[in-house]
Amino acid sequence: MVGRIVEVTTEGVHLSVERGFLSVSSGGEKRGQVALDDIAALIVHAYGATFSVNLMARLSERGVPVVLCDQTHQPTALLWPVDGHYEQGHRMRAQADASRPLQKGLWRELVKAKIKAQADMLALIGMNPGPLSDLAKKVRSGDPDNIEAQAARRYWQAMMGDAFRRDRNADGVNSLLNYGYTVLRAATARAILAAGLHPSLSVHHQSRGTALRLADDLMEPFRPYVDIVVRRLAVAETIQLTPETKAELAAVLTMDLQGPMGASPVQTCVDRLASSLAQIYLGERKSLELPGSPLALSAIGGRHS
Repeated sequence: MVGRIVEVTTEGVHLSVERGFLSVSSGGEKRGQVALDDIAALIVHAYGATFSVNLMARLSERGVPVVLCDQTHQPTALLWPVDGHYEQGHRMRAQADASRPLQKGLWRELVKAKIKAQADMLALIGMNPGPLSDLAKKVRSGDPDNIEAQAARRYWQAMMGDAFRRDRNADGVNSLLNYGYTVLRAATARAILAAGLHPSLSVHHQSRGTALRLADDLMEPFRPYVDIVVRRLAVAETIQLTPETKAELAAVLTMDLQGPMGASPVQTCVDRLASSLAQIYLGERKSLELPGSPLALSAIGGRHS
């Protein structure tokens, strides 16, 4: 089941537990509630929000990540449950002991999958996917030639226009991308915890000061599905974060993708990817379970030239 992404943006609200529900109150009055078992992630943008320790403990018991964000919708902190998968210690040890050649091979798989997804999205909007498809074939172990960056330069110009520059601190389209990626990162963090892995022990990303380096690795093949929704919003000149645009971006997790077991939503594909990574570290399989192309692409993008 794909759970709900619960976002808190209103200042001055208090979050607590009430009979199995996350309860939101303000000024002593209840404003809303969500069943704890239905929550996939809690994302907090409101600096003035408060929460009970009981709520944090109950969410942790369910493996629900709590992500705290800054004003640009970038995650700044993650509440990470102590108890996770029943083989958590064993899997984390295998993860920490993974050889460098293995990690470089895994990164190659992830980069190829990301570039292939980017090519699919360009084909969807009527652009030529050929150059990106060709680049995907050139990715070597560890991506020493930085094919990922070469693909990104071609991709962003084609996807968002020549004038677009990816800037995490900018408003408009960049703000929409930040929000969509935050939702995706939270979903990936949950999948990693459920698989008994540590979110800080990365395959590739080495940026300091983040507890979600592995999430940044595993979410790469899924980023283009956020991008295509943001492009559709931009074409419609809807580039402000509103409840409606946030709902559309959060719905990326329900988008159906092709896979070896048939059609599955993005969240399920992320879960399977994390689980397959754990199995690789344990020596139980050779390659990652990566998603295929989305189904019914016209429903999420449309043709915009």
